[in-house]
Amino acid sequence: MNNCGMEPAQKDRTPFSDIDGLSGQMSEIVLDALTEMGRHPEIQRVRRVAFDMLGAVTGQRLLDAGSGNGEVARLLAARVGGRGEVLAVDHSSAVTADAVARHDGSNVRYLTADVAALDLPAGHVDGVWCERVLQHVDDADATIGELLRVTRPGGRICLVDTDWGSLAFDGMPGGLGAVVMAHVNGHFTPRQFDMGRTLRRRLVAAGLRDVVTAPVTCLFTTPASAAVILPMVNPRVPEAAWATPPGLREEWLACVDAAGQSGTFLAVLTIWVAAGTKP
Repeated sequence: MNNCGMEPAQKDRTPFSDIDGLSGQMSEIVLDALTEMGRHPEIQRVRRVAFDMLGAVTGQRLLDAGSGNGEVARLLAARVGGRGEVLAVDHSSAVTADAVARHDGSNVRYLTADVAALDLPAGHVDGVWCERVLQHVDDADATIGELLRVTRPGGRICLVDTDWGSLAFDGMPGGLGAVVMAHVNGHFTPRQFDMGRTLRRRLVAAGLRDVVTAPVTCLFTTPASAAVILPMVNPRVPEAAWATPPGLREEWLACVDAAGQSGTFLAVLTIWVAAGTKP
């Protein structure tokens, strides 16, 4: 099959950018994906690096900006203890409702709001966690500015985001993979595909001090493991959600499955963590 001459179908936002606007089927898939991602050993490894960089301590008030199902907010609540508080903010009312349903009684408040326009006073929180959110927003620097505004002087901001440009596969035909990625970039992956690698620059430009950063390369050696993070190898994602010509999805997924069966499948993706202190 030769699709190299066809224009890739793209959309302005990924499904994670507008969960409330999805169909019932896609909304369920995305909500399940958030849960499965949080359980994945590679995402947990990324988060351990980020927890160390944020350095949350007892009694702090923290903001989880783009909190998803609230899993990280609840982990942060355990770190700040009963005298602390975590504000878990997500733009999706469906996701917020899911987070509330999972609440464990810890000191977390769940709010539906735009992380780029928070209804919080300046200097209201001691620290901010923002994981894999900036790749989806319209203006990452403005959003960082808003997170900085609500953080007190001396507070810590920790950003976690993906460098989709680092995504690489092995075990399948390289030419076919290139054709598939040409169609799914900007559809399954955000247009701001290199956000992770830009985090350090953005924090430095925003005036933060003591900026540190770390790349964490996630390794997937089976299609099942990769499918939790990478929608382009997930057969559960319905055909209607793909942006590929007829037959290309099936050909690609068959190659993915064959690589899994032979034990030759490999996927790698770098997620960056960056943190800095507000002067």
